Amino acid sequence: MTPSIMFVSLLFVGLSMLISLVLKSKFASYSKIPLASGLSGKEVAEKMLKENGIYDVQVVSVNGFLSDHYNPANKTVNLSPDVYNGTNVSAAAVAAHECGHAVQHAAGYAWLGLRSKLVPAVQVSSTLVQWVLLAGIILINRFPQLLLAGIVLFAMTTLFSLVTLPVEFDASRRALAWLNRTNVTNQTEYPKAKDALKWAAMTYVIAALASLVTLIQYILVYQNRNR
Repeated sequence: MTPSIMFVSLLFVGLSMLISLVLKSKFASYSKIPLASGLSGKEVAEKMLKENGIYDVQVVSVNGFLSDHYNPANKTVNLSPDVYNGTNVSAAAVAAHECGHAVQHAAGYAWLGLRSKLVPAVQVSSTLVQWVLLAGIILINRFPQLLLAGIVLFAMTTLFSLVTLPVEFDASRRALAWLNRTNVTNQTEYPKAKDALKWAAMTYVIAALASLVTLIQYILVYQNRNR
């Protein structure tokens, strides 16, 4: 790894850690604010699915903190214990967001479909990319094609990060519209749910920017190899 790439990597690691701390602080704060409706995250998720005409998606509890996700392969909304059982603003926001992905899936949202198709390739590239790039930098003068191969692999992970952005923002948009429309969150709770999802989205923005900038730097290293 060149000094410039290392500097950029450390810069974005620092930004990512800062945003992660803010996100955890926000969720911790909003988890102390009980919903006036008294609904748990599980109940919020089931209500949103039902009201969007989705009956083939199961809401389940999974271990971990902020491990919440929607799995399109087996049609499950997976909620961490704090969200699944929580009756607070944070739990409602996260549960609705994950159901936003289920609504995307049911509606055939193109960006979600593209992201799902990229998953197998990204799983392979993410396993190999760091080793190929490292070898490519070391052997750049003798075997520049190796660095080029690393760039292609890294480009795949960057593409995945970029495609993830509209998927996440749209899921939050759907979640917030539903929370507001159905009054699951009242006028006091809704802005807090919106703020929590905004900071969650920022983690994806930073990850995408970091990946894009690093990709550009590797491309410049490859182009300048003989200068």
